[in-house]
Amino acid sequence: MPTLKLIFKNKTLQNYPVHRGYSLTIGRKRNNDIIIENLAVSSHHAKIDSVGDGFVLIDLQSKNGSFVNEKLVNSHWLKPGDIINIGKHSLVFDYSEDEEFPDDGTDGIERTMVMDTTQYRSMVDKSKPKAADPPVSGKKRETIGILSFLDGVGGKYKCRKSITKIGKHPDSDIVVKGFWVGRTSATISRRPDGFYLSYVSGISRPKVNEKKVKQEMILNDLDIIEIGSTKLQFHERKRIKSREKILSKDHPAPQASPE
Repeated sequence: MPTLKLIFKNKTLQNYPVHRGYSLTIGRKRNNDIIIENLAVSSHHAKIDSVGDGFVLIDLQSKNGSFVNEKLVNSHWLKPGDIINIGKHSLVFDYSEDEEFPDDGTDGIERTMVMDTTQYRSMVDKSKPKAADPPVSGKKRETIGILSFLDGVGGKYKCRKSITKIGKHPDSDIVVKGFWVGRTSATISRRPDGFYLSYVSGISRPKVNEKKVKQEMILNDLDIIEIGSTKLQFHERKRIKSREKILSKDHPAPQASPE
């Protein structure tokens, strides 16, 4: 099983297992899987998604950016020994000695969008704290995401999982067709503040409202998503639930993969 080693000033703070089939969120707020209490770190700074046999780091439009091996990245397929820098902390990604490193599954597409950031990174130490988080009440607003299949296909898919995978791989939650579509073309991440769509791989990028997805974006009610030959409409439903009734774990939804 891969691990992430959290390091601060050359001191190991904690080791985190990286499980296949799950997402890890990294940030300053307490509802993240990896909490980094530093003012240079955004509330929800980055995430690591399990995609196929590999793992991809995705920056969540953070204020100070996410770095891998001292280069700023929007997304990056992780390899053994990669060092993720977030604020003043480092996370070292690695596999156990007896574990085989899988193929990254990027279909030959450029894996990482990077730029040199020596000057930019020096600004991290100067970042200012964000406004305080609002107080927690006795009730919580639950957001339900629903994908409706258009173009006469019919059917709906409820995004109950923490991450919904869309692509031509048969194990995807939503299987789509298209020669240039990636094995995992995109993911939809369910987070406290909404549903986020991220491009993962494939020559044919997903589109939202006829615009190609270049970086992670939050989905709005009635957005039209196009991936390969499949067209979906996103619906967002919100309801207030008592905190005692909110389940702590996602319940897997049945696979929806209309052809």
